[in-house]
Amino acid sequence: MSLLSDRIVNMSTSATLAMAAKTRELKAEGKDIIGLSLGEPDFNTPDYIKDAAIQAINENYNSYTPVDGYVELKQAIITKFKRDNNLNYTLPQIVVSTGAKQCLSNVAMVLLNKGDEVILPCPYWVSYSDIVKVAEGTPVEVQTSIENDFKMTAEQLEAAITPNTKMLWFSSPCNPSGSVYSREELEALAEVLRKHPHIYVVSDEIYEHINFIGGHTSIAEIDGMFDRTITINGVSKAFAMTGWRIGYLGAPEAIARACNKMQGQVTSGANCIAQRAVITALNESPSRVQFMIDEFKVRRDLVLNLLNDIPGFQTNTPEGAFYVFPNISTFFGKTLRGKKINNATDFSLYLLEEALVATVTGDAFGNPNCIRISYAASQEQIIEAIKRIKEAVS
Repeated sequence: MSLLSDRIVNMSTSATLAMAAKTRELKAEGKDIIGLSLGEPDFNTPDYIKDAAIQAINENYNSYTPVDGYVELKQAIITKFKRDNNLNYTLPQIVVSTGAKQCLSNVAMVLLNKGDEVILPCPYWVSYSDIVKVAEGTPVEVQTSIENDFKMTAEQLEAAITPNTKMLWFSSPCNPSGSVYSREELEALAEVLRKHPHIYVVSDEIYEHINFIGGHTSIAEIDGMFDRTITINGVSKAFAMTGWRIGYLGAPEAIARACNKMQGQVTSGANCIAQRAVITALNESPSRVQFMIDEFKVRRDLVLNLLNDIPGFQTNTPEGAFYVFPNISTFFGKTLRGKKINNATDFSLYLLEEALVATVTGDAFGNPNCIRISYAASQEQIIEAIKRIKEAVS
């Protein structure tokens, strides 16, 4: 009998976290590594949110929280959904969790049975596939292309659906591609889904406010989709609160109650001080964090201009998040400084070792031809990093 379960043995290690750990290790050795691998804003949490946390500490918030979140926070989430997304949720339809990743895990565990299929447009966020597998579901990958801005078409969705299809999971804005589905594109997907009423949708909108096109559409807004969509969101990205670990979902009541039940047996309620801070974050206008979005757009344009000057890098223009996802497959089969590049993983490791720049292989996101470059770094770091990359592949 083996010590470890098949579940953990077969689970992939998070590629983004693994690269971050490798980066820290090399930095500890004295290497001058520029980290462009982690999906974490490089801004500080705004003072008005930190002040709310300090106030909560002074008011002696220190007890266990309700499993599904403070009522005041759930009400703030309801207000946010109505204000920003035109979605009308009620208190029993909201669940607050320790990060959006726990929301996703809860949903998978309460909805999937062995063999249920989950459609994942590629590229997808690194943990989707393994979360589905842990819940004994079957990921069904749908490949997209850089020419189509890495977005799944209605025709591709229709072709991927089988009698075993239970769910569709996607993010918009997308991690890792930065793609944003327009209302028209979501309408087309919804038209397909309306023909298959047994399929539920997980819409991951954690990057909602980091959007450079001036508008965000939730698929739950589309006619016929509200009662079959689980909308996932959180405060990590737009509010620079990654370490505060607060995510939330809005869902049909039966699903929300099931997630509450699951969470009650796993972690119970999320951190009390963080929850009080998030009440303030969500009740304030999103315009208070616009300065971060404006800076991300400047960095996006900077990264694209620099990458487009490197032969072999094929780019598109991401409309949100803080990543570019260039196709680097022209380097496959080539030898750079004595090292054979067979795939995106080889290329990403080559950049770490030779250019001292940390990126993430596209293999981790279901796309073997690309790498993810995060521009959640200063403009000076970005300029130096791309300069090193250009020299390493010249």
